[in-house]
Amino acid sequence: MNPSTLIVIPARAGSSRLPRKPLRLIAGRTLLHRTIAMARAATAGLSDIQLLVATDDEEIAAHARAAGCDAAMTESAIATGSGRALAAARQCGSEPRFIVNLQGDSPFQPQGALRAVIAALEAGAQVATPVIALDWPALDALRDHKTRSPFSGTTCARAPDGRALWFSKTIIPAIRDEDALRQSQPLSPVWRHVGLYGYTLDALTRFEATPPTALETLEGLEQLRLLELGIPITTVPVPPPVFDSSGIDTEADIARVEALIAAHGDPTP
Repeated sequence: MNPSTLIVIPARAGSSRLPRKPLRLIAGRTLLHRTIAMARAATAGLSDIQLLVATDDEEIAAHARAAGCDAAMTESAIATGSGRALAAARQCGSEPRFIVNLQGDSPFQPQGALRAVIAALEAGAQVATPVIALDWPALDALRDHKTRSPFSGTTCARAPDGRALWFSKTIIPAIRDEDALRQSQPLSPVWRHVGLYGYTLDALTRFEATPPTALETLEGLEQLRLLELGIPITTVPVPPPVFDSSGIDTEADIARVEALIAAHGDPTP
């Protein structure tokens, strides 16, 4: 019998900035093995869950199996991690209720993010994704980062009930009277998005059956397709991670994370 929740780690071989990225070493452990270990630790004690690596490369599949994780072969032409997750789910015989797309280049997710997404799905969300409330120093750091990498880091505008209103590579919302607001509260009104998605099977199927939308293409954010389809996204607040939650995309990212591990210890179990 298939699990109620399938957690898929998309791990394709092709990457223009960091070739064969899942197999790259970070402080002596590969990126893929770190992501698998993080997922296992995050879901320890939960039942009716399966972890699966979806890849287009036999070496990466063998590397996943060496860590004791199942692997599914998927087509190289699949454009998104969510699409690869759905393709892997369709190979499982009977289909799971929920599918979680855990990005294979983000092994340093915030503590509790994966469990929070699963809990939101079980509570009735069609799509769930984590967000982090930025304090003022974190907002300042994000603004500084965007002067060098304007399309790195995503922010979210959300309603009081947690519904996502919009996501953007710009910093939203704009803030009037910011100096006064800084004096009155420790947290800024900006939420940073963490690239982890949980879907009902129906929501993910509708997403994958629809071509990319204009606004999705402009921002480079696949979740905007869901909002344009009228599929609500539930955002779940999670604490900040030990390390920055951005993915590993460049040699500089590897060097930065290895320096953080050397300074603060390794958060991967």
